Amino acid sequence: MKKLLLIPLLSLWVWSKVHYAKIEPYDTIILKSAVSAAVLKADVEAQGRTINNQEIVHLDDALNRVELNNTLETLALTQEMLIGLKATYLKQKRYFESVNALSTTSQTQKDAAFYQYIASKNQYLSTKEKLLSLELKKAQLEDSIAKKSIVLDNQYLYHLHVRSGDFVNPSTPIATIADLSRAKLVLFLDKEEMEGIDTKQIYINDKKTNATLDRVWSVSDEKFISLYKAWIVLDNPKIDEFSKLVKVELK
Repeated sequence: MKKLLLIPLLSLWVWSKVHYAKIEPYDTIILKSAVSAAVLKADVEAQGRTINNQEIVHLDDALNRVELNNTLETLALTQEMLIGLKATYLKQKRYFESVNALSTTSQTQKDAAFYQYIASKNQYLSTKEKLLSLELKKAQLEDSIAKKSIVLDNQYLYHLHVRSGDFVNPSTPIATIADLSRAKLVLFLDKEEMEGIDTKQIYINDKKTNATLDRVWSVSDEKFISLYKAWIVLDNPKIDEFSKLVKVELK
């Protein structure tokens, strides 16, 4: 008499060489916050739909935008200032070199020209360093603003973890999204089924298919130590096929 092996919580049953598995999204990702901010918008109604180029969550970025505008203004002024300082620095450099080359010029005049040249050079380099710091701050603010707008494009929004009015910190779950362009069936095979696994044909609901084995674990499962995990990939599944239980055989 054949025995039925039940594996709870995995939507998988094995009856002899017949398997039953649930059609699942190929990949599921949990998007997490990269910043600390209040949630201003959370499109709860978008859950359970494929989203195309649409913002689903917006975090408070008002202060970042004020800082960015101020930084851009300071950056523009600093760039203009740097042009003038560079011209002055190069002029002082040429003057010092010409004075220093004259034997008729006193040491006092040469020293004065040298100090003016060094002062102008230091001012130029200091302002250039400030410009680089401002450019870095600009990039950081733009990056922070970008991370506060969660936009999905051709992705399935399975679940939204936040609501308007919440406050999130780095690593706070924001949304769970799924890749529905492919589906997978997770099987657990015994040692006998693993023999010649690469040459076996996959039958689903008693029909021969073109489905392929995407991954086969060569080491037995850590929970089910006598079985080996395998993934079967299904391309271009229909949206209503997900979560259905199907019969799978490897022949």
